[in-house]
Amino acid sequence: MIDLTDAGENLGTVTPILESGGNPFKLPLPPGQLTKQKPPSPGYAITNSLLGHVGCITAVKFSPDGSHVTSGSADCLLKLWDVQAGSCIQSLVGHQMGINDVAWSASGILASCSDDKTVRFWDPRSVLCVQTLDGHGGIVFSCCFNPQSTLLASTSFDKTVRLWDVRTGRTLKTVTAHQDPISSVDFNREGSLFVTSSFDGLVRLWDTSTCQVLKTLIDDDNTPVGHVKFSPNGRYILASTLNNTLRLWNYEKTKCLRVYRGHVNEAYCLSSNFSITAGIWIVSGSEDETLCIWDLQTRKLVQKAATQGDRVLCTACHPTANVIATGALQNTYAVKIWKSSE
Repeated sequence: MIDLTDAGENLGTVTPILESGGNPFKLPLPPGQLTKQKPPSPGYAITNSLLGHVGCITAVKFSPDGSHVTSGSADCLLKLWDVQAGSCIQSLVGHQMGINDVAWSASGILASCSDDKTVRFWDPRSVLCVQTLDGHGGIVFSCCFNPQSTLLASTSFDKTVRLWDVRTGRTLKTVTAHQDPISSVDFNREGSLFVTSSFDGLVRLWDTSTCQVLKTLIDDDNTPVGHVKFSPNGRYILASTLNNTLRLWNYEKTKCLRVYRGHVNEAYCLSSNFSITAGIWIVSGSEDETLCIWDLQTRKLVQKAATQGDRVLCTACHPTANVIATGALQNTYAVKIWKSSE
């Protein structure tokens, strides 16, 4: 488990502390020693381009075991890809308008949400839509399963979060969570909390069982927040704001611990991720046609990789391998698979 002590919240790096999974999360060195260390580049490069979509790719997600990646697109299609073979297994048809997000449950259910104001559940084996969830009054922009695969949270331009019972497809709770459209949602690893972000510039932390707001994180300039994600251990929140900035928050102390800069993000809700299969990296697309990777602890931009002309909107990190998938606004509408030299 990543452990960041009070001392570790100062800037810098020192002796690694091992997580339960064996990943180091480094604590600070004196400033004089920090300049002597140059973080290595993870050396990500494109190894495959998966062609098939005819509209911008808005979401990419790996399956729980990493064998498949699913992409959602403005062309109204979900595509299921075999990662190793680099081939499209099937196209999933059903949404009437563009798709905004996709999610895998731990049990292997696939969900998608769309401009058509619906959420759909899919069986990846039969590639059939098994349920359509209606209820939102606006575009459904993001969705996420809890770790137990019993709940799905969806957010909408109607300014609400809905919690759905995965078994019955019924709405359990509807929460008016923000004053503006809600851009993303994520559960912590226990499923006891979920976090939302909005164009109103707020990040809010919620109790899953009561749907009561527990914390509100706000930046000084109230910039719209395009994406939020819990760290793998559930103790921190990564927020992407539309002022070319990523922030890592200790939500218990409502304290911003790290600020990451070097990418361009002013117009679109770009997803950002933690990569922990080798080094501990922060990963995001950029509107200047690059893929950006930072060292989590030092905040240094360790790789800014050209994307062959793609303006990357969405990224996903493989659960066990040093692999990243990206999807873009334009160009060839290909899902790009990146592998690290680590």
